[in-house]
Amino acid sequence: MPAVPASPLPTDDPRAAFLDQLRLALNEGRWVKLVLARHVGAEAELERTTVKPLTVKGQPRLGFVLRYRTRDITRHHAVEEGLAEIAAALPEQFRNAHLQTTDETVQLEFGKKGKARLHRSKAQQPQPAASAEHDRAKQRWLELDRPFLAALGVTDRHGALVPAMSRKWKQINKFIEVFAHAFTQAGLATEAPVRVADFGSGKGYLTFAIHDYLRHGLGREASVTGVELRQDMVDLCNQAAAELDHPGLTFEHGDVRTVVPARIDVMIALHACDVATDYAIHTGIRSQAAIIMCSPCCHKELRPQMHSPEPLGPMLQFGLHMGQQAEMLTDGLRALYLEACGYETKVFEFVSLEHTSKNKMILAVKRSAPVDVASRLARIQALKAFYGVNEHCLERLLQADGLLPSN
Repeated sequence: MPAVPASPLPTDDPRAAFLDQLRLALNEGRWVKLVLARHVGAEAELERTTVKPLTVKGQPRLGFVLRYRTRDITRHHAVEEGLAEIAAALPEQFRNAHLQTTDETVQLEFGKKGKARLHRSKAQQPQPAASAEHDRAKQRWLELDRPFLAALGVTDRHGALVPAMSRKWKQINKFIEVFAHAFTQAGLATEAPVRVADFGSGKGYLTFAIHDYLRHGLGREASVTGVELRQDMVDLCNQAAAELDHPGLTFEHGDVRTVVPARIDVMIALHACDVATDYAIHTGIRSQAAIIMCSPCCHKELRPQMHSPEPLGPMLQFGLHMGQQAEMLTDGLRALYLEACGYETKVFEFVSLEHTSKNKMILAVKRSAPVDVASRLARIQALKAFYGVNEHCLERLLQADGLLPSN
């Protein structure tokens, strides 16, 4: 359907009429969003401001998102305070304002000489009103218009998802969803920065995402370090972090054995090969991390030690089945070691197999209450004895540091 052309709305005071339309749309629940554009104010980096109605802790608010060239800033105002801020910005800071309602668009324009014009056009089809529930909006985790996504090639310069990156986008969102629930459960103190170490950070998709979620999504101070063996990736990510104005985000050359933080709150190691996952979990436990997130791969250590216990022998005579059993045993023992060290642990499918074959996640959150260490160790010894396993890398590391008793 062709767009309905905008027509001037006759009025002696276009600015006052536009502000009246804002209040009317808000009172009638028709306000979808307001965009203030053509910035002429003192802040050179500010490009536009978007305003939507919200309800925060049962109180009506106006949510402002200030879009700068490399970052967004979110602010919430009481309704009257927000309306006053909008009025003060026209035309001193912005020369164009678009109000989208459920049934029409109202536009205020200021010419070079300051003359105002008001236009109105009917919506091509009814639009849903902006959701008033602030908490519900948070469940979107990340928005596609976040600047780091464009810098890393997930979106194009217009903020649209690059088709080839759709699987990566789903992985990023699922990762933030998992982290968000764990972060709420961990209950980290609000007065201190959140310290995060991401081992094997690669191109930094998840490292940038968790830093952006903590600072932009939750308003928390964060010190996030990505650790990567490939120097070119380290240089690329550090350059992007500097250009995008991500304070507290850095990348270091090394791995989980060479970069050893004294204390961290969140330890991440995705797709760490074979015993590298054990070194990562050990680092998290030793550093007293409240959250440990691992996605293991390449399970090699236990399989040469394993025998086929009865009555599983006929099933485990097939190499594929023995490999799958070795993987289950390796990660099952890792989960039990974490539980013995005071963590509540889950093992689950991180993302669907259609997106990646490395889809298992071990998630551990530090318990506040003491645990029955003896019962966990008894389960570990029973499993090892059943399969004939003598050694597990994580067990050796924890015992060497006195974090678990020696046999």
